[in-house]
Amino acid sequence: MKTLFALFLSFAKVGVMTFGGGYAMIPILEREIVEDKGWAESEELMDYYAVGQCTPGIIAVNVATFIGRKLAGIPGGIAATLGMIFPSLVIICAIAGVLSNFSDLPAVKSAFAGIRVCVCVLIFNAVVKLWKNAVPDKGALLICLFVFILSVFLDISPIIFVVVCACAGILLTRLGVRGK
Repeated sequence: MKTLFALFLSFAKVGVMTFGGGYAMIPILEREIVEDKGWAESEELMDYYAVGQCTPGIIAVNVATFIGRKLAGIPGGIAATLGMIFPSLVIICAIAGVLSNFSDLPAVKSAFAGIRVCVCVLIFNAVVKLWKNAVPDKGALLICLFVFILSVFLDISPIIFVVVCACAGILLTRLGVRGK
């Protein structure tokens, strides 16, 4: 029961501090789950993000579910998921009725413009942190460039990218281009 409560509280803390969606949560999740709690490694968190991208639902909620399930089985997955969504549910309910009355005010528009800039910076920081672990060698760099170029010019499902890149990672490792 103590673990379930710890999962709920940790993911509620992440959920209440995050604006901007799943990718903006990466640095906060990394600090809370990897650095503070030690519930996952950075590489493992990236794997959860990759799988969370391919599965239905919100990436950050999927990641919470995976980590909770890893630590405490199905009850842990439920506790972590509820912790992640609870703050958003409360905040959305609290501001939903009020926001429509104030959304045209210049101060509110300016505040949201500032929040958008902040979210961009948080996402950029997450990319930089992920880059250090995700692209350790030439093979990974080849995969990264391949996905980047295709994603810029083509509208391909992330699921296809993940499957193709998993196969490419296996192939490049067998060919000796990537380290094991």
